[in-house]
Amino acid sequence: MSIDTLSHPHNHPPTEFTQAELAWLPWLAPLPPEQLTDRHLAGLVDASRAKSPYFMLLARDPDILGARTRTDKDIFYNPEAGLPRAERELSAAATSRFNGCIYCASVHARFATHFSSRTDDVQRLLDEGVGTQLDSRWEAIVAASVALSATPPAFDASHVLALRDEGLDDLAISDLVHAAAFFNWANRLMLSLGEPGLPASD
Repeated sequence: MSIDTLSHPHNHPPTEFTQAELAWLPWLAPLPPEQLTDRHLAGLVDASRAKSPYFMLLARDPDILGARTRTDKDIFYNPEAGLPRAERELSAAATSRFNGCIYCASVHARFATHFSSRTDDVQRLLDEGVGTQLDSRWEAIVAASVALSATPPAFDASHVLALRDEGLDDLAISDLVHAAAFFNWANRLMLSLGEPGLPASD
């Protein structure tokens, strides 16, 4: 089966990190809505994701998409102990900032702001990068997330000790590791399949 390639000649992808809502434009054709089957819907997990070009592109392999989405939801939406949601989102935003994924960074920066109410700190992370000054707890979370995302990974016992010093227990550290690791992978997938577009409201 061949898949059409797409181009977006009139798109001018944003070059600055932002908390604004962005569009995402695929370079490969998403699955047409009329071709959705029960298997595809099961892979989407949430039927509303059929409105997303990204998830409709991934729906071309619905079984992999289903595993990916259930993993994503468990990392970020599971409320049973562990890291507060704001800091899971901070980890994802820092990873995306480090990897240069403007779209993913915008999504998770908005969530980090929403759940923490620390708009200025989150924006500083986007504007100045992962070395910016925050409070010691957020700096430890950002540093660990970036170390996990480096090539080769630089995460080691010193990061775990720094997180423990900030009060993170085993479950919280596990949540951070999973959030950073997931988006270290997801950034690469998204960057290879399309590009961000102008804010959706434009």
